[in-house]
Amino acid sequence: MSTTLSTSSGIAYGVARVCRVWGIPRSSYYDWLKNESIPFEERPKRSRPGPAPAVSDEELESCIRDILERIEEDAGITGEGHRKVRFRLRQIGIHVSKERALRVMRENGLLAPTRTARARGPRVHDGTIITNLPDEMWGTDATTIGTAQDGNIWVFAATDHCTGECVGIHCAIRGTRFEALVPIQEAILARFGSVQTGAAVGLSVRHDHGTQYMSKHFQSELRFLGVESSPSFVRQPQGNGVAERFFKTLKEQLLHVRTFDGVDDLYEALKLFQQRYNDAWLVAKHKYKTPNQVRASLTPEAA
Repeated sequence: MSTTLSTSSGIAYGVARVCRVWGIPRSSYYDWLKNESIPFEERPKRSRPGPAPAVSDEELESCIRDILERIEEDAGITGEGHRKVRFRLRQIGIHVSKERALRVMRENGLLAPTRTARARGPRVHDGTIITNLPDEMWGTDATTIGTAQDGNIWVFAATDHCTGECVGIHCAIRGTRFEALVPIQEAILARFGSVQTGAAVGLSVRHDHGTQYMSKHFQSELRFLGVESSPSFVRQPQGNGVAERFFKTLKEQLLHVRTFDGVDDLYEALKLFQQRYNDAWLVAKHKYKTPNQVRASLTPEAA
């Protein structure tokens, strides 16, 4: 194609222009041109660039096998990794790069066996977390905010996955598993009328893998209340997206726009924010109704 004449100028396109358009180096073109008449099987094999190593790959493989066999016989150790093998090679005067030792061991099946992950279903959030009715699933999460007198304070909240309302909110100096339960217990008492055994059967709580939520006490309390624990996938925050979105709003509207003297001042502000949020915050997915309006439309007895 480099010899093809342009229809407008009548000039040949040239090798440089064609290679630039095709995105290939000219050296590749000239190499192909040189070997075009030679059958592929007879073409000389490309050698490794640079000087030849002191030890060939075949000799290196043999040395690695000897090392692995000797270690297994002498110390009963199996499955040495390429880093340790490289160190042992240096002890006998063979110096190779980490990349080369890894490549040779991988090509010859000499790498230490590794544990493969078990199939646990989909590893990403690929569905919806929005429920059709209120009080079927709540999401909970936590954050911290600095105060003038009490330092960093933990903020815990629970939100409904259907209505988007904040069903419970709490703050404490120490972010323990006990404090993480407070907004959920308060919400269950308000929505289900009791915190006795099995009071909230049919409800599930979505949470991340924070230590408070994965603790034995937190999980045991959920089971006591009849609540199903629903942890989101690791490193998939969208699985807990309802709570994450609420905390984004909480930070933008309250936590990051004013200062707080201490935990008591923050608690009052959070409770006021919860009331105003449920009364006035417009939820786009519900055609710009407030959380309270959505709950009232889905549960007429709440009106």
